Amino acid sequence: MSDRKRYAVVGLGSRSAMFTKALLGDYAEKNELVAFCDVNQTRMDYYNNKYSQEVEGYKPVATYKPDQFEKMIAEMKVDTVIVTSKDCTHHEYICRAMEAGCDAISEKPMTTDAQKCQQILDTQVKTGKHLTVTFNYRYAPRNSKVRELIQAGEIGDVVSVHFEWLLNTKHGADYFRRWHRDKANSGGLMVHKATHHFDLVNWWIGSQPAKVFALGGLKFYGQENAKARGVTEFYERCHGSEVGLKDPFGLNMENNKELKGLYLDAEHEDGYIRDQSVFGKGINIEDDMAVMVGYQSGATMSYHLTAYSPWEGYRVAFNGTKGRLELFCQESAYVSGSDDDHNFARNVSGGSPYEVKEPTQLVLQHHWQKPILIDIPQSNAGGHGGGDAKLLRDVFEPGTPDPLKHAASHVDGAMSILTGIAANICFQTGQPVDIPSLVKFPEPEAACV
Repeated sequence: MSDRKRYAVVGLGSRSAMFTKALLGDYAEKNELVAFCDVNQTRMDYYNNKYSQEVEGYKPVATYKPDQFEKMIAEMKVDTVIVTSKDCTHHEYICRAMEAGCDAISEKPMTTDAQKCQQILDTQVKTGKHLTVTFNYRYAPRNSKVRELIQAGEIGDVVSVHFEWLLNTKHGADYFRRWHRDKANSGGLMVHKATHHFDLVNWWIGSQPAKVFALGGLKFYGQENAKARGVTEFYERCHGSEVGLKDPFGLNMENNKELKGLYLDAEHEDGYIRDQSVFGKGINIEDDMAVMVGYQSGATMSYHLTAYSPWEGYRVAFNGTKGRLELFCQESAYVSGSDDDHNFARNVSGGSPYEVKEPTQLVLQHHWQKPILIDIPQSNAGGHGGGDAKLLRDVFEPGTPDPLKHAASHVDGAMSILTGIAANICFQTGQPVDIPSLVKFPEPEAACV
């Protein structure tokens, strides 16, 4: 019998492919993909057919529906479950996996609200199983360099952080076409997207959030905003709509092999519509958000997320007792699940579809000294600024020395989402939220920072 670790993947949307391709490729020697679980049989069949054509020697793996989850674990002798399902269901599969005796790996965010977060924390303590939350951005060389400089004391104690993240009208708009547009599914961008950013700050400064205040709203997307700007033609979805096909915000899945196979051809099973209009009705998440965070260390952060910018990227500045550190990065935008992502990357970089050539500048300035432009190591593989490839190595080949402590636990996962969950509460109440009031940690509150 093989001694390879056995993995099952639950949730066969586009983000699952990062893990399945790694298991079938670079990490196949010590790991084995043995099962898929999804509400939609067409999506599971799509990946089995795809890998049968693309991966030499691939044999289609067993497929299961959610009500067969425990049966899958038992029959396929699963060691670890990889959770890449809809955000609001993460807690269910994480907890069911741990209760069935498996470790779990979760795509970010770990979950979407405080109650579900509490369930995960309690189940982890009860079962003693391990949960890894995959924060790709920690591993990007530019972000690791920031951690390294702060950890080395280059700017002294961090007193304040100013952080601005911009999603453009290619990438940002995509959250308003799909299931993310309903906060019940995704927790809104404060949880689904900003969990990346809040985790980075927790990790960079080695602290955890204590108090949050936030304001946000739907300012650009949605039908009422479009009408206010003079738009007169509307549609529900792009497929089959002449208006949608003329809309630069529309998503045409018909001629896109990946999107067609995963979503258009699969919607007869579960009714999920991937190409909704970003200016349609029913959007209840924000696209412009401002957040103030106080940390246990005494540091503060001002944060702003915009989802309708003409360019994609981020700026972050750290003020410390010895100086200031500033990072600027312009990123390559994409549409999740689209095979056009590769073409877009080629057009931008002129090279490999995964080559990282994104304008980045990191500046260190000590008090009374000239600014220093810091050299940042570049990576040639993986998305998220080169972070994906490094993350996958850490997940599937653990044991590499990690002085910067990139690997994230369930406590890190909780601390990243609690800032966004608190922000969502602020949007509703207009009142600040104390993080300790949201969940009770059944173990010492010590994240990997």
